[in-house]
Amino acid sequence: MQDDDLSLFQAELRGVKPLKHDRADTGKPKTDRKQLNTLRQAATISQGEIKVDGLSDQFVIDVGAEDPLYWAGNGVQEGQMRKLKLGQIAFEGSLDLHGMSVEKARDTLWEFLAEATKLEIRCVRVTHGKAVHMDGRKPMIKSHVNTWLRQHPQVLGFTSCLAKHGGTGAVYIILKRTMMDGRDE
Repeated sequence: MQDDDLSLFQAELRGVKPLKHDRADTGKPKTDRKQLNTLRQAATISQGEIKVDGLSDQFVIDVGAEDPLYWAGNGVQEGQMRKLKLGQIAFEGSLDLHGMSVEKARDTLWEFLAEATKLEIRCVRVTHGKAVHMDGRKPMIKSHVNTWLRQHPQVLGFTSCLAKHGGTGAVYIILKRTMMDGRDE
């Protein structure tokens, strides 16, 4: 810089205070880790109501965020489960449980499966998410869904979805159908 340019530059910067930090203020408040953990813990605690829906939380099978889910009930044909896993059975309904508490997810899943059964739907998709935690904790909703589906009387089997339908963050579920009156099959 030439002397006159330098003096002009310094004159323009007169009164300017240097920044004390190198981060921009986005206006977004920092997450309170303690409060967040408290809310997560509260989501897993039962509210004292006794549900008579057949889904037990006494023993939950912990699964990892990227673990694929697979379960076939007694008598379910291997070929049907293979087709389900390959996405060859079209799902006719879909449910997203992201962001729900465990209790809310349980109620919503139960109602969804009841409605699908009533409508004689053969295959549905449920997105439970992966909930990847840096501290190594397992995804709660995914673990609970894995446990509940094994207990549900209308579920014949389930498997993690293809990547285009949610991958290990969702499951295809094949349901029992009770033959509707007057239907020829």
